[in-house]
Amino acid sequence: MKVLLSILFFIGIFLLIGCQARPDNIMVLLDEKIQEINISISNEVGDMNLDYLHSFQDNKSIKLFETAIRSALKQKRDLRNANPDYDIVVSYGEDLPKHAIHLWLGEEGEQSVFMYMVEDGETYVSSEKVTKQLRELIEEIK
Repeated sequence: MKVLLSILFFIGIFLLIGCQARPDNIMVLLDEKIQEINISISNEVGDMNLDYLHSFQDNKSIKLFETAIRSALKQKRDLRNANPDYDIVVSYGEDLPKHAIHLWLGEEGEQSVFMYMVEDGETYVSSEKVTKQLRELIEEIK
């Protein structure tokens, strides 16, 4: 538990630093090579499920998640009564912090919603095209 709290603390620090150098309306990730994307079925907002459904390590899948996250635009969504569908952990390597992100995966023709686990509920919305690509990738692993 202490390890998870330490990781979340460092994620928060890096987010604060990263957000100062970038526009406020987009999601940010570290300017480091992503080593792995872990995805799990979400339990609830504020809780990261570490029982991973799948770990993506191939460049094509990592690039899809990276594009989906970096292209998501800040847009207020009322998700107080809706639990996320998935939890995503973006890993950059052993010596770097990780990003913990909740994902509400949209249905066909809908947008998806991302939210950093450590922030105060700000939501970011992806395009319908990105949602379709994410749905196809996630359905392959189920």
